[in-house]
Amino acid sequence: MTTRTESVDTPAGEARITWHTARAAKLVLAVSHGAGGGIEAGDLQALAAALPARGITVALVEQPWRVAGKKVAAAPKVLDQGWRALWPALAKPGLPVVAGGRSAGARVACRTAVELGAAGVLALAFPLHPPGRPEKSRAAELTGAGRPTLVVQGGRDPFGRPGEFPAGEHALVEIPYGDHGFAVPKKADLTQDEALAKITGAVAEWLLALPAGK
Repeated sequence: MTTRTESVDTPAGEARITWHTARAAKLVLAVSHGAGGGIEAGDLQALAAALPARGITVALVEQPWRVAGKKVAAAPKVLDQGWRALWPALAKPGLPVVAGGRSAGARVACRTAVELGAAGVLALAFPLHPPGRPEKSRAAELTGAGRPTLVVQGGRDPFGRPGEFPAGEHALVEIPYGDHGFAVPKKADLTQDEALAKITGAVAEWLLALPAGK
């Protein structure tokens, strides 16, 4: 695996891609962060560490607002604008690209997948609704992704527990005891490392089963 960082100009400002490049890569998994954090999130770092050995290049994407050092995420349409502008750089290796993200980043990936020709969508901690507001559902974004989709959701995520998700063509993997950041309590019968390994294993298996990954 080799690692490099690339800056990309977008209409929303400078964005950044940190490439974790696999040898003889079969596809690219491009994943962005959520509205409350960056690419240092544990699940994103775990994917970047584990997947290149499986032939999957991981591109960790930092949206312009985050690169600029702002503490509040941009509006959804601005996030989409930045993601669209990044896509040519993500596709430049000439491999199929799976669009992904955690939380707000997952919503961006779902909203733009068909338009950009993504090979699939990975939704980590999809924010199905604001905490305590199940009537404010964002399910239409997920079910309307229009591409093979995998949701990885914590069992106690206040933004939507696995049982709250509507039926659809997406696959869903539950991380037991996990919250919105996939943190598990110390008293849980699996460790934090085991929870992260469950995420990376499920994502790798799903990606390699896609037509683009075979």
